[in-house]
This record gives sequence, structure tokens and C-alpha cells, in this order.
Amino acid sequence: MRRVVITGIGVVSPIGLGKRAYWDALKAGTSGVGHITLFDASDYPVRIAAEVKDFDPLRWMDKKEARRADRVIQFAVAAAEMAVEDASLKVDSLDKERFGVYLASGEGGISTTWDNVNALIQKGPERVSPFFIPMMISNMPAAYVAMRYGAKGPNICVVTACASANHTMGEAFEAIKRGIADVILTGGAEAAITPIGIAGFASMKALSTRNEEPGKASRPFDAQRDGFVMGEGAAVFVFEELGHALSRGAKIYGEVLGYGMSCDAYHITAPDPDGYGAAMAMRLALKEAGLSPEAVQYVNAHGTSTPLNDRIETMAIKSVFGEHARRLYVNSTKSMIGHGLGAAGALELAAALMALEEGVIHPTINYEEPDPECDLNYVPNRPVEAQVEALISNSFGFGGHNAVLAVGRWRG
Repeated sequence: MRRVVITGIGVVSPIGLGKRAYWDALKAGTSGVGHITLFDASDYPVRIAAEVKDFDPLRWMDKKEARRADRVIQFAVAAAEMAVEDASLKVDSLDKERFGVYLASGEGGISTTWDNVNALIQKGPERVSPFFIPMMISNMPAAYVAMRYGAKGPNICVVTACASANHTMGEAFEAIKRGIADVILTGGAEAAITPIGIAGFASMKALSTRNEEPGKASRPFDAQRDGFVMGEGAAVFVFEELGHALSRGAKIYGEVLGYGMSCDAYHITAPDPDGYGAAMAMRLALKEAGLSPEAVQYVNAHGTSTPLNDRIETMAIKSVFGEHARRLYVNSTKSMIGHGLGAAGALELAAALMALEEGVIHPTINYEEPDPECDLNYVPNRPVEAQVEALISNSFGFGGHNAVLAVGRWRG
């Protein structure tokens, strides 16, 4: 059985560009949530989000390319370049037919869609950009990155709402394990903080309305949570066959051990009330990894800050881990960066890998009032030092899509 390791990490986030800035901000409990600046949200019921700040696409592409690339594509290209550099990957020396790109985006180029629908309504069909479709469709981050590096191997984009990145990375793991690729750039990107994106989620009552306290709005597992905060960004990883990584002396952040997925088959937005689907995905990931529940020390939770999700995820974790659940560290990266939708699982895996490397688990911030139904150790407000040998990272999406990755330390 071919083994899969992670040798590079690239991050574009609301709290920093690059893995080091991102990780340092997570450890410090820095919130990336603020008032929306990407458009005038003064008349919206929700006026807060976790925006990526100080992002200049011209660091990673020329002006002409940037004009023809939606923000989500720009994020993906930047994160991919950082991952390749971090991995010291000499792309020109790779077998390009065994070099793939698996990148997720749940919403795709939604800002491009918004702009072109407005152009159509206000100015007529002739004003719709000829680049509208290739800037909008969700597979374009994967396509752009492949073109950047000449990656002619397998290339997919899984779209399963907020589980998209975990599904896409899980499929990359399976592809390398099965022998159809040696190296895959994988992860997720999202840039959905737009008028229609905020209005749509707000009309569902899914978003926090804590407009006057943006830094305290995302509060996973806290009794006063009132909805998630929309975020944006990207994280891309170099997934690599173990022998391939060793042959070039690559640094290894961790080994992907298992991948589990399921469907609640219950409701278009609400999770299964008994947590069965989430628990099933966790069990399948542990089974493929060959891990007992007691072998896991850390769960990077989906942890959205919505009343239903946090309670049901807690229930599912307790179902899978039994009494050991009380000994787990469980945290939510979304407490600081908001909900990155199709990029969420990738941004969270980056945090989990850094925890594995440094022996520090970042806090869940804004945890002030315990919820009796959320009664695990959520690493409240301060980081903890902990030796992690194995972890799982959860992602659950609208429509009942569940995807879980199990990752462990690689010791040689």
C-alpha cells in the first residue's frame, strides 16, 4: 500500500498570508473578523465577515492574468505557489503525467457572477464578459494551478458545500495511494464575501448578527453562539507518495492515514439530529487509518458557531470516542477566521498540521459561557502544549455531506 505524506503548506487567510503568519495569529487567538469592506454592507442585516486583508494578486500573477482571474482563482494560485515553495518542490523535474491538482471551491467565482448579472440587467447581454464563464466555474482554481505548473495528471474539483476541501483532499489521498499520481497539489479556495453571498446566508438566518462586536461574533460551542461568520481564503498542500518525498529529502509535516465520508440523507441544511452521518464519517476515517479512538489526541472540529452544528458535532464525537472524548483536545479554527465554506477544511488542516509539528493546539476563542450540551475540552481562549500523534479534521456541508481526514505524525 502506497503511503501519502504532506510536504508543503500554503495559506491565504484573514489573519495572515503564509503558514507562519497564519499559525502565529492562531496561537495568539487573533480574530480576523471585522466590518465588511469589500462592498457597502450598511443596509444589510449582517455587516461583518472575515476578509483576507492586504492581498495583492500581482505578487503571484501579472496584471493581465489578474484581470481575467476571479478572487477565488487568485487565492488558489497564491496558496499553491507558497505550498510548492515550502515543499522545495522542483516542478520541472516531475513526471508531469503523474503530477495532479485537486482543488475545491464551494461557491466558485461568485463575485464574477454578481458583476456580470448586474452588467446584463443594467447594460444588456453584449456587456457580459467573454471571460465570465471561465472566471466563474468552480473548477477554475484547479485548472489555473495546473496550467501554472504544467500538471497533466489527474485534476478534479469536488463541490460538496462546506465539506468540499476535505472531500477533495481525501480524493487526492486515495489517488496517490492507488498509484495514479505521485504528487498532487490539493486543498480549497473560496471568495464568497459578496452582496449576494452575504444576503443569501443572512436570509437563511445562518449568520451571526453580532454586528457591533465583530471580533466576538464567531464563538463555536459557546452558549451564546448565534450563527457563523463568513470567511474567505485558501490553503493548498503538497500531497506526495512517501518514497517520492524521501527520494528528494523533503520535509514531512505528517502522513495522511485515513479518509471517511458519508451523507446524512436528512435535510437540505440541517444536520442529522442524532449525528449519525458525522459519526459514521469519523469512524470510517479511523478504520482506514487503523487507529483506535484512544490513539487520537486531537479533533479539529467543523465547529461553525451555529446552535445546531456545534451541539450535534459534540454528540457525534462522543458517540465515536466514548469516554475518551473527555480526554480529547477539540478546537475550532473558525472562531478566528470565520467559515471559509469550500476552503474551510483546507484552512483547518493547515492549523492541525502545525499543531502536529509544534506540539501546540490553538485556542477556540470567544468561549465565555459553557453550553451544557457542548461539554468537551474546546481549548478555550488560550493555546495548550500537547504532544499530538494522531488527529482527525472534520468537515460537514449543507445537503448532509460529511468528510473527515485522519492524519498522524510521520516518524520514519
